[in-house]
Amino acid sequence: MSPVLTILLILVGFALLIFGADWLVSGASALARKYRISELAIGLTIVAFGTSAPELVVNAVASFDGHADIVLGNIIGSNNFNLFIILGIAALIYPIRVQSTSAWREVPLSFAITLLFLLLANDFFLREATLVSRIDGLILLALFGGFLWYVSTQMKKEPVKENLPATKSNVRIWLLILSGLTGLVIGGKLVVDYGVELATYMGISEKIIGLTIIAAGTSLPELVTAIVAALKKKSDIVIGNMIGSNIFNLLLILSVSSLIRPVAYNPAFNTDLLILSAGTLFLFISMLTGKRKHLDRWEAAILLVFYFSYTVFLIL
Repeated sequence: MSPVLTILLILVGFALLIFGADWLVSGASALARKYRISELAIGLTIVAFGTSAPELVVNAVASFDGHADIVLGNIIGSNNFNLFIILGIAALIYPIRVQSTSAWREVPLSFAITLLFLLLANDFFLREATLVSRIDGLILLALFGGFLWYVSTQMKKEPVKENLPATKSNVRIWLLILSGLTGLVIGGKLVVDYGVELATYMGISEKIIGLTIIAAGTSLPELVTAIVAALKKKSDIVIGNMIGSNIFNLLLILSVSSLIRPVAYNPAFNTDLLILSAGTLFLFISMLTGKRKHLDRWEAAILLVFYFSYTVFLIL
């Protein structure tokens, strides 16, 4: 395929991502208002699952074909991209106000899950290559079930405070959500597939492709969704989408990948997981300093600068 056609298909993918994200955010917000469900819960579930769909598709194919570095690089790289780039850009647009539950529960939960995976993958830090086995996958899948149970209890305990009338019918709401998810999945796949095709010409390794190009590509739905939500000042959808997507990636997508085929773990990914853990810890600390329960613009700038430095480190 000619480079010109490849670039055109990538641009089509970007267009689908932009429209899909707008439809998804609009539909999810209307759903939250209609059924008095907090937007945080919607962000942690429907939006997070929808924007993580590209990672699920890519990882299922990569795992079936035995590309372990792409499986792990996509998940770990996507989580780092979500935390440093997506949250950083969203907070630069509009400082993110975090609910008390996120400050004290969801963010530490994401941190704990990352450390747990680090332990499982390394057999408690043994210095040898190991597998993310099917048993590990079942453990992660069971934890994912527990996470869904937790979110469902939060829906009951913390209904939406606003008493706003629903402005859209059920049919229109679900049409927006389904159209948004479809656009995100197709757009993400177009960008990833043809982005990798362009990158292959440059002779980049699967590990680097997974951590950078594929991770960024499959995270584009989260990026566009977060930007749209930030412009609409929907902080709960921004933080819920980011945390929910990271938890979905580690607990659901990685478990599905390892159940399809055990994933050989390269200890070189330990550095990337430690960076992810440190970034999550920074997010937690930032909510306790400055303007409490806010991710301010200067803190967002730190996230962005660190990620660009990390990317240069990967390339070098």
